[in-house]
Amino acid sequence: MIIVLKPGWTEADIEDISRRVRELGFKTHLSRGEVRTIIGVVGDDRAKEQLLALQSLDCVESVVRILQPFKLASREAHPHDTQFKVGGASIGGKPLVVMAGPCSVESRPQLMEIAKSVKQGGAQILRGGAFKPRTSPYAFQGLEEEGLRLLKDASKATGLPVVTEVMEPDKVDVVAEHADILQIGARNVQNFSLLKRVAECGKPVLLKRGMSTSIQEWLLSAEYVLAGGNPNVILCERGIRTFETSTRYTLDLNAIPVVKKLSHLPVIVDPSHGTGLWEYVGAMAKAGLAAGADGLIIEVHNNPAEALSDGPQSLKPDKFAKLMSELRPLAEVLGRSL
Repeated sequence: MIIVLKPGWTEADIEDISRRVRELGFKTHLSRGEVRTIIGVVGDDRAKEQLLALQSLDCVESVVRILQPFKLASREAHPHDTQFKVGGASIGGKPLVVMAGPCSVESRPQLMEIAKSVKQGGAQILRGGAFKPRTSPYAFQGLEEEGLRLLKDASKATGLPVVTEVMEPDKVDVVAEHADILQIGARNVQNFSLLKRVAECGKPVLLKRGMSTSIQEWLLSAEYVLAGGNPNVILCERGIRTFETSTRYTLDLNAIPVVKKLSHLPVIVDPSHGTGLWEYVGAMAKAGLAAGADGLIIEVHNNPAEALSDGPQSLKPDKFAKLMSELRPLAEVLGRSL
């Protein structure tokens, strides 16, 4: 449920209402908007009658039940877009964010060369996998903690914040020590113990949509992180499984405006995984921004032919720089900045 406050409320009013709500066994989440201020209430609906009684308070305009199953992720609870900063990069709002880098961290020279090239091309955040979940147990699984250290070094050398994947609850602390954003991959989108754990780490979370995950299931996964006390969640559309085989997945551009209508969370698009083929990455990157995405995550490799993972979908640095030059005027037309 949400408690909508009347104009003219005071901090004492908020504290009084929050105390009353907590005494009923609920948790509160405050959302201060330009037009209205809302106190989100999360917990067992069996005490909803006591919550409805709070409408009698002078500072309360209404107490409304949220209809969506994802309470904190919904626009009912948080009508204005979520915005936050990671290093110098803005997430949400008018600026678009581009995260770029290799699928896997393979070596220090490889990572440093790519990190410098994507920064020069205009990326604001460096992506790279240290722990790599692979369908085949025989495929390259990543450099693990050595990869994390290399990402940290690349971040220091370039000034770019780092996003990388965490796969297990007991690895959250070590990944959070080296990364600025923790990525939950498509295969772990409903790993609820992992979602609860990243909610506690204090770092923003990039939540990729599962390859067979509905939009409601995706937003409910985000709800786990929000309910755990972490408000900084980025949703990532990365393609879903369909009957079509001409691309690796089907990039679901419908999901962007749908999620934007349902939720306040920022949404980015992964055209690399969404297509699986580098020659389609540019077109889908542009389409994603045109559909309303708040940014992109793109795989870049200096030698895709010899990449240890996902070479066919990786752009070379010069192609990435060219794409960025094409995205800037598009961003301007869309009323965004890049």
